[in-house]
Amino acid sequence: MDDLPKSQLLQFTERAMVLARRAVTRFSTRYSRKRFTLRQHVVLLCLKVKKTATYRGFVDELIEMPRIRDALDLESIPAPSTLCKAFDRLKMAVWRVLLNVSLTDLPVNGIAGIDASGFERAHASTHYTKRTNLTIQQLKTTLLVNTATNAVLDIHVTTTRKHDTQIAPQVVKRNADSIGVLTGDNGYDDQNLRQLTRDHGIRPLIKHRAFSSPHKAWNARLDSDLYHRRNMNETVTETIKQKHGAFVRSRRWWKQFRELAIKCVVHNIERTLSVSRPV
Repeated sequence: MDDLPKSQLLQFTERAMVLARRAVTRFSTRYSRKRFTLRQHVVLLCLKVKKTATYRGFVDELIEMPRIRDALDLESIPAPSTLCKAFDRLKMAVWRVLLNVSLTDLPVNGIAGIDASGFERAHASTHYTKRTNLTIQQLKTTLLVNTATNAVLDIHVTTTRKHDTQIAPQVVKRNADSIGVLTGDNGYDDQNLRQLTRDHGIRPLIKHRAFSSPHKAWNARLDSDLYHRRNMNETVTETIKQKHGAFVRSRRWWKQFRELAIKCVVHNIERTLSVSRPV
């Protein structure tokens, strides 16, 4: 078996384990039973999302994956409830750190695009949506994407109907050091956002709403080569939806947010392997 070439799934597992070692400690607390490490939980949850499987279905597949278990140094198979509880314990901040770490081996330039899309909440809690008077059926997910390697730099998720111009400033402030040029469609046409980007030394390439002749003239003078790179946002979003599902399985909103963050981490790991893979 050792003579067999490494599958893409095995390469993904090994890469995810390298990132997990950089991002999280070995155990969450000194009182841990130490049967499974925190890093093993992180990689297993990434594999579950990559395979778009349920907890029970993924554990069943893991039984037939001896090379994956060896790569993770798993001495036993975790129960589905074990992985579910690990997902509950790992906060959104952990996945944001892992998302940042996943960018370390990608040739990221300073040109980023921002765009929003919706993910279906097929298993949303009826009690929660009723209690908060929510009727929206999708999670509004805003991705900040680097146009050089189609890597996800940041993610913002909301259950509300916030306008793009209310979400973008928060994303820009979090990533100001890694953005040189920000591209966006006319949904992000807001003078406050333009001023915010300039204050952080970022060049805004955001299309104006064509309400008058000057707006049409300004749009015509946009750097078309740079501006059209914002199409990479749509490419990344569709790739994530096709490969890892256009929906979330979790029932609680905070779990749904984390699930989408894991999808972005998985996407970045796959991009790293794709860039480093010889042609």
